[in-house]
Amino acid sequence: MFNYRVMTIEVTKKLVDVAAGRVEPDLVITGEVFSVFTGECFEADVAICSGYIAGIGEYSAPEVYEAEIILPGFIDAHVHIESTLLHPAEFAKAILKHGTTAVISDPHEIANVCGKYGVKFMIDSTKNLPVDFYFTAPSCVPAIEGLETFAFRLESGDIKEILGYERIVGLAEVMNYFGVIEGDMSILSKINLAKEKNKIIDGHCPGILGNILNAYIVAGISSDHESTRIDEVMDKLRKGMKIMLREGSVAKNLKDLAKVVTPYTVSNLMIVSDDLLPDDLLHGHMDERLRRAINYGIKAEDAVRMVTINPALHYSLNCGAIAPGYKADLVIVDSFESFKVEMVFKDGNLVWDGKYHCDFPKVSKMHRIVEKSFKMTEINVEDLKIKAEGKVCRLIKPVKDQILTEKGEFEPIIKDNFAYPDTELGVSKVIVIDRHGAGKFIGKAFVEFKMNGGAMASSVSHDSHNCICVGIDDRDMIRAINAVKEMGGGLAVSFEGELRTLPLPIAGLMSNLSFEEVVKRIESMNKLLKKMGVQEEYPFIKISFFTLPVIPKIRITDYGLVDVEKMSLIDLWID
Repeated sequence: MFNYRVMTIEVTKKLVDVAAGRVEPDLVITGEVFSVFTGECFEADVAICSGYIAGIGEYSAPEVYEAEIILPGFIDAHVHIESTLLHPAEFAKAILKHGTTAVISDPHEIANVCGKYGVKFMIDSTKNLPVDFYFTAPSCVPAIEGLETFAFRLESGDIKEILGYERIVGLAEVMNYFGVIEGDMSILSKINLAKEKNKIIDGHCPGILGNILNAYIVAGISSDHESTRIDEVMDKLRKGMKIMLREGSVAKNLKDLAKVVTPYTVSNLMIVSDDLLPDDLLHGHMDERLRRAINYGIKAEDAVRMVTINPALHYSLNCGAIAPGYKADLVIVDSFESFKVEMVFKDGNLVWDGKYHCDFPKVSKMHRIVEKSFKMTEINVEDLKIKAEGKVCRLIKPVKDQILTEKGEFEPIIKDNFAYPDTELGVSKVIVIDRHGAGKFIGKAFVEFKMNGGAMASSVSHDSHNCICVGIDDRDMIRAINAVKEMGGGLAVSFEGELRTLPLPIAGLMSNLSFEEVVKRIESMNKLLKKMGVQEEYPFIKISFFTLPVIPKIRITDYGLVDVEKMSLIDLWID
């Protein structure tokens, strides 16, 4: 149950008087009220006072709003704000008009680059915004050791400190499931710190089933957002886990997992975004995920519960329902089919009705570590060449609409004792370079990623965020890489003399530009990528996961190729 301690006794007294009809509320919203507790809509007035819902029934007030359907404000229970490339204030602006009034963010992207200074930046940047931002303490910084260069390590002492920061509601996704299952005391100590503070412990355990899943859960981990198969979800649900059905820009699991939503399971399910690009936000946020859920056969009433009361209960938040004592975070929509947002109320105030009625203050002051995080050494075209040491290479094969990869084989074009990609086969070169100042560590491999020419480079590559470049032509690759370096982090596309960029000066992860300008620049880069033959819907977020050594099966870091299932580096050449 949520915590009533946020109310003063004076506010409690006023709410009681309003609820009883002795005092008029500040305002009333009248229409079809949806109850997340009974799954029904009923005609009523919602009486609002001092930012809370005082009562549901018949009330009068000096200010009355008429509505079609009144829903609780939407909650995204798991998102990485850094992946949107937006400053948190611009992210809030982008999602509020789509009915999102609260998010739970895991800031492990910026923590990997800037340590606890990055977490503090995210907390400071989200103060006084018309969206409630809650955070979880990054549990795995770095995600894994010995397989890549990383900038910071958050030890148990750091986690203990971060768990005490304001608006920290839990321990973030425990990606080191190998460590948990093997009983590693380092990760178990972090989990225990969260238990001592009565905080939620979120999970990350793709494909884990049976007894090893038991070992993962018994450590105290309560949720998972990486499930991609129905049998996997059901095994986790049977054992008491909360499952977050992910529908991001690249990882889209909602359609495949829609059948797990039943009257028995729905209370333990949530819908989340995880990773989104800003151009995806043009189509909507949680409202768009609701529309997709309906299209995939999920009942509207169940889908609404999965983005309101379920995440609120999971994180013990005083929101997610229209009932006395809950925060007056409300969304007015036209129907249960289109979920078109007509009005948004935050803390009892109208904040959007086709235009904004609130401010989005920005925090410009940053710790120097956040501002000066990109320290990549100088490299040249010769550094990018792959020496031929055989005839057959290992190949990274991305899974469509997932962040998973499969292991493949590839016979590269051999010329002058060097190996080159093959555009006919849809295979490109992928390069990963240390950006943290450790030295000239350069991983080189090939990936199944269709491209006819040119190159794209990015300082966003999960989770250590070394510089990644995918391309065909080495000259374009070095041009794109150098552009990212000169910007102090960013995105770059080079093709036939054209260079298009998006600077990401905030930890090499986020822009200081407006949402509209970020989208404009991404659209410009995407047009050039189309000319290059790139077919991916969200190419930059797709390549950002090629480096993540905690997601099966094969990845590339600045140390080289990684066999994730064995947690070891492997040779590029098979023969």
